Amino acid sequence: MAIKTENSPHEPNIGVFLCKCGKNIAGTVDIDELAKEIEKIPEVKLVQVNTYTCSDPGQVEIETAIKEQGIEKIVVAACSPRLHGPTWKTVLRRAGINPSLVEVANIREQCSWVHLSEKKEATKKAKELIEMAIAKAELLEAIDDIVVPVNQRVLIIGGGVAGIQAALDLANNYEVILVEKSPTIGGKMALI
Repeated sequence: MAIKTENSPHEPNIGVFLCKCGKNIAGTVDIDELAKEIEKIPEVKLVQVNTYTCSDPGQVEIETAIKEQGIEKIVVAACSPRLHGPTWKTVLRRAGINPSLVEVANIREQCSWVHLSEKKEATKKAKELIEMAIAKAELLEAIDDIVVPVNQRVLIIGGGVAGIQAALDLANNYEVILVEKSPTIGGKMALI
């Protein structure tokens, strides 16, 4: 966690949202004990437990908590960020917060599912994963989305039959660049 000094900037109000994921997480990790431990972390303003944070009601609860509690950054302790990372970014957008200010602690795949018969150890590991996510969340900075123009150009490598056909198929909609290592195109077409 960050060390507070006289010159430290304002500490962010971090909200931690713990997902039970039905019994996928709550069946292995002691969520109530975990919530009590996370509440002790000074940088955390709010700890909220949801049955399914990814569900519509779960998202509304997070959005409401953000607005009512003045939460500036969130940590979601749930499943893989690859699965629901876009969900949390959407929730932040709706709450009026930059979507880059979310960190996900994967306590389902990386903890609960791999420690099914070790509830005490799974709870300890979940706490450590969340503490790491909180430490990272403290350092997050708002990043604006940028729009990058895309060149509507296609490079086709190989001027054989397939390359020529691909170039013809794409030429109506895209600028086509056909590259062939030989001095002539056609490949083995002359042998057909």
